[in-house]
Amino acid sequence: MNSKSPERPKKRNYGLRSARSRRPDSSVVRVASTRLPTTFGVFDLIGLERANVAKGETESALLLMLGDPTNRAPLLRIHSQCLTGEVLGSLRCDCRGQLLLAMSAIADEGSGLVIYEYQEGRGIGLMAKLRAYALQDQGLDTIEANEALGFDADCRDFSLAVAVLHELKIRQVRLMSNNPQKVEALTKGGIEVLELIACEAPPSPYALSYLRTKKKKMGHSLTIM
Repeated sequence: MNSKSPERPKKRNYGLRSARSRRPDSSVVRVASTRLPTTFGVFDLIGLERANVAKGETESALLLMLGDPTNRAPLLRIHSQCLTGEVLGSLRCDCRGQLLLAMSAIADEGSGLVIYEYQEGRGIGLMAKLRAYALQDQGLDTIEANEALGFDADCRDFSLAVAVLHELKIRQVRLMSNNPQKVEALTKGGIEVLELIACEAPPSPYALSYLRTKKKKMGHSLTIM
């Protein structure tokens, strides 16, 4: 009796270059890809890198993708890492809730993507973020705390997310965000935002002051405040 061995799932690179085909430029390359079972479904998880010549460093991001996002303008969430919220369960922010909300919306639609960037604390890093929290404990708001430490209100750079979309040949998106800076970054990078979809998680009482500051001083389009 002949029995066929099960076929291995085909690898999908969605136009992304592999690390072995890395070129001496600033192109985004695929370091690794795998399948990630989640409570919202089985996503493709792709590790990405780009050499940032100006900064003299290698930038990394994760691409969490469901279905084929190239069939139509996909749902997109550009999400910055938040270890305190996503791992430790901090209620000082709404980051974990936003990520889960985006993944749930993508699962409901059957396709979409999350570009997950390592930009803890709006780009200032984990230790500086903790120092900013300590200043907030003394009465400063989130922006005042950043500035007291010598940082801008928001130190993030969304050019890597733009580069990922170009590598995927995605030119139009429906963005899940409350942040006007993300819309501006995508538009300047040649990505058309067809629709801006609110990404508002139910706020914790501990996060109200933080969210009010983001709405008042940073122009975030929060409707539940």
